[in-house]
Amino acid sequence: MHFVILGSGRVGSSVAVTLDKMGHSVAVIDRESAALRKLPKSFSGQRVKGIGFDRDTMTKAGIEKAYAFAAVSNGDNTNILAARIARETFGVKRVVARIYDPRRAEAYERLGIPTVGTVRWSSGMILHKVLPDESQSVYSDPQLGVTLMRCQPHAAWYGKPIRLVEESTNARLAYINRFGKALLAQPALEVQENDELFLATLESDVDKIRHILSHEPVDESAEEI
Repeated sequence: MHFVILGSGRVGSSVAVTLDKMGHSVAVIDRESAALRKLPKSFSGQRVKGIGFDRDTMTKAGIEKAYAFAAVSNGDNTNILAARIARETFGVKRVVARIYDPRRAEAYERLGIPTVGTVRWSSGMILHKVLPDESQSVYSDPQLGVTLMRCQPHAAWYGKPIRLVEESTNARLAYINRFGKALLAQPALEVQENDELFLATLESDVDKIRHILSHEPVDESAEEI
């Protein structure tokens, strides 16, 4: 898969190098040649000098074939503008923007663009947003054999009730991260686009749940009718 990263600072270079080592095709955009030269010699991806939200620059970086785009430059305005162009002009479905101002992050989330703001966790969170597997364990208790896993379900789950999630996975939904705010599980809640579901389950069921939520749901009660 091809990934385009805007910003060759600490976070951008870390994400780019990790994706490159995983065998993916990667292009890094930065307006400063010096920043691009800081990428390690072992990096086999493309280095593109230019303005991150310039369409010609993005095209040179292969945005038209990109599986995902991550905007992690030092400017909020640059990041969000580039992310919107990647999604709205070039049709990239997976985009993420790093935002320093937490007051603006929720507004951008409502535009359908996931944001990451905490610097310490930026590299890991950016990778979490752009890679295909959207599930991971955020807490585990090996002695009890339980884990709290974070999942972003398949689009076919949007509009489905929380009840169906729990019945299908045999897990307990602890809470939902929606636009950066935690919502405690309620029977009336429905899954929405960009929701992150936090499920409490047995460690032995993690792979099964990952498979279920990455595919279209099966409503057994509807089948019986």
